[in-house]
Amino acid sequence: MNLRAKIEQLIGGASVNRRIFRAAAIVTAAGIAVKLVATGKEFVVAGVYGRSDAMDAFLAAVLIPNLLINLISESMNQALVPTLIHVREREGHARAQQLLSSSMLWVCILLGMATLLMALAARGFFPLVASNFPPAKLDLAERLFYALLPMVLISGIATNCTAVLNTFDRFALPAIAPIAIPATMMVGAALLGSRMGIWALVWSTLAGCLIHAGAVAWMMESHGYQLRLFWHGATEATREVARQYGPVLLSGVVASGGLLVDQSMAAMLPAGSVSALAYANRFVSVVATLLAGAISSAVVPHFSRMVALADWAGCRHTLRTWVRLTLLVSAPIAAILIAGAHQLIRLTFQHGAFGPHDTAIVTPVLAMYALQIPFFVSSRVYYRFLVAMRRTDLILYCGVINLALDIVLNLVLMRWLGVAGIALATSLWTVSTFVFLWFWARRLLRQSTGGSKSN
Repeated sequence: MNLRAKIEQLIGGASVNRRIFRAAAIVTAAGIAVKLVATGKEFVVAGVYGRSDAMDAFLAAVLIPNLLINLISESMNQALVPTLIHVREREGHARAQQLLSSSMLWVCILLGMATLLMALAARGFFPLVASNFPPAKLDLAERLFYALLPMVLISGIATNCTAVLNTFDRFALPAIAPIAIPATMMVGAALLGSRMGIWALVWSTLAGCLIHAGAVAWMMESHGYQLRLFWHGATEATREVARQYGPVLLSGVVASGGLLVDQSMAAMLPAGSVSALAYANRFVSVVATLLAGAISSAVVPHFSRMVALADWAGCRHTLRTWVRLTLLVSAPIAAILIAGAHQLIRLTFQHGAFGPHDTAIVTPVLAMYALQIPFFVSSRVYYRFLVAMRRTDLILYCGVINLALDIVLNLVLMRWLGVAGIALATSLWTVSTFVFLWFWARRLLRQSTGGSKSN
């Protein structure tokens, strides 16, 4: 039986599974399109700015805004969407609009406060972020950072609007809308780079963020939700969102800490180890982001709706179907990456200063990183179910366990395998995540159905 036949067999005739599959396919296709335009943008930007001090300063300046967007806005999405769907199903659209308005107000306040804090602290932390920059380069990075700060609020709003649109099973246009950012950056660099220097990239980035936010806000309003920032009081729904938001935000902070741990430990190894991690992870992160991002976006509204209606049989069936399906799709991709790691690194990176010795170093790192793909992608199904069940406290506990495992496994494995050991440690704690989330998803289902059935 070929892969397509197995997928058809797993999906079956269930309308929910077919809608999830269609949504995941749409998000994946849109993600690929955005990645292709982003790749084109990289070529244009490299041609205009090369490996210049100005480009280094821009990359350092954009790092913190992107981190704030991912931490604050993405965490709010995970806390808001299940409760928003629950309120809409149980209390109607008007109460859901009130919850959205209150939540959007708070996320804008949080983004504004974080932006102000970063602006005030910039001169303190930038010498740490860009420790090797000479004074003039460091000063440029700080000025670029201040100019880019509005993107935190703009992109934060866009992220929340996209999540709301997904609750209506609207995936195609929201998923393709971020293409505006690399597209405007590419046009700005090509047309204005020679006259405005690196500032052309700054203003085109902000323009792309505005286009993206305007597009998804318009789409959201066309589906009946207004982009209003208004506080409707502390209701049970807003308190529920607040209770879920804290653990998700902290788990994001912990996850970011894991990335810093890996990089700092790689810096303890021979020169070039940090770069080896970065080169190898580019392939794995693209695959994991596309697959996991697609399935996460697709299952969230359906899990949230089923939980709101106490459809535990539907939850169980969807969990079983999509964990098996994601394993079926992602495991062969991981195997291909592992088997073809050497050829892939040689064909893509081995030229100029990147020689055969570098290929030999990066190849096992890619192979060790690729082991995580099926576990990471499949665990997102359980992850989104726990979020829909509004048990984000479990997500936080999982993150803390993983950070501890990451440190211990790094210390042990990097002695035996060098930088590849750090990649293997990441894959191993991904397996731990899968097991943890599987256990709790099954337990919560048993509790919800009176312990009569298991997942």
